[in-house]
Amino acid sequence: MTDEDIEQSVYAALTELLETAGLQRDQILVVGASTSEIRGQRIGTGGSLAVARAVVAGALRARDHIGCHIGFQCCEHLNRALVTERRTLREYRLEQVAAVPMPQAGGAVAAVAYRTLGEAVLVEQISADAGVDIGDTLIGMHLRRVAVPVRLRIQQIGSAHLTAARTRPKLIGGERAFYHDIGLGDSV
Repeated sequence: MTDEDIEQSVYAALTELLETAGLQRDQILVVGASTSEIRGQRIGTGGSLAVARAVVAGALRARDHIGCHIGFQCCEHLNRALVTERRTLREYRLEQVAAVPMPQAGGAVAAVAYRTLGEAVLVEQISADAGVDIGDTLIGMHLRRVAVPVRLRIQQIGSAHLTAARTRPKLIGGERAFYHDIGLGDSV
């Protein structure tokens, strides 16, 4: 798979997720990706800046489609912190942390995102409205409750497994409650 194929696959998968999830401009998308897994290697063993550039480019093209906020998850060496833009930090009152993602500590995707995003910052956590995980990087800790799996047409990028999710509000109120306003029909 070429870098151009990777960029296009990421763009297509995220565009489908954003449309399926109905993400709006004021919502957050989280992206976790292992360039090692995309290249067919074990996570954390064969990072690639070229693949990372393709992932980030595809994700930003999809983000720009609707103008939502975006966060790119670092690897476990930076406690899965996220690279985002200062405007997101301010709007959501996120907590900034002091580190600069590097390919060997943070991962190639986070390192490229940090150098690509306008006014990039690193934050400890995000409560995202939707997310994509390319290569089993475990983005679940950054999704709002309640996460709902989204089955996309693209299920793999390179050799990496792709998982996507959207979130929905918690259902409260029991058997007499109505949930029409959140798209779940008249009642559950």
